[in-house]
Amino acid sequence: MDFRLDIIIQYFPVLLKGTLLTIGISVVSILFGSILGLGIGFGKMAPKWYFRWPFHSYINFFRGTPLYVQILIVHFGVIPPIYGKTNALITAFVALSLNSAAYSAEIFRAGIQSIDLGQREAAISLGMTKWQAMRFIILPQAIKRMVPAFGNEFIVLVKDSSLLALVAAPEIMYWSNTMKGQYLRIWEPYLTAALIYFILTYSLSKLLSYVERGL
Repeated sequence: MDFRLDIIIQYFPVLLKGTLLTIGISVVSILFGSILGLGIGFGKMAPKWYFRWPFHSYINFFRGTPLYVQILIVHFGVIPPIYGKTNALITAFVALSLNSAAYSAEIFRAGIQSIDLGQREAAISLGMTKWQAMRFIILPQAIKRMVPAFGNEFIVLVKDSSLLALVAAPEIMYWSNTMKGQYLRIWEPYLTAALIYFILTYSLSKLLSYVERGL
């Protein structure tokens, strides 16, 4: 089997841009997904069932349907009525943020509920409001427990971003598919893509371990 390094070198500049775009999409999506997920997580913990129901349904929908389908729905069904036409980059940010929010909500809920209820009651008995107890007592402890789960979610998001090639977002897999189509080669484009994803996720795993040791 001949392995053509020359076509990898030729595509290196666009693969580098695709890698940076993958990182950018993943970072922005995990940030927006976390903000949205925090609200959804609190909504799911509401005492009344009719307040919990829409948040519960949101989580079930995004966790129970393939990201592949969600990307298509956002790209062809959601973005055109708002933006006037399809746009791969907007689809990328919106679809991954909405998907990440569902998983982040469960991470927030599990982290908050893992803190002993007695600590909140003690804080309230000392004169704190419920919000102050959550802000100064519960969340600081819960966030430490959430870090590994958010790290895993970020790694999953980086890998799932490869599905955005479906709508021609110019990330890593898009350029790998372009390389494959131009040269009718299999090993060079896909082994290169696999190596880039491995480097990204392995680096993130090491960074996450370092952060966890510092907590």
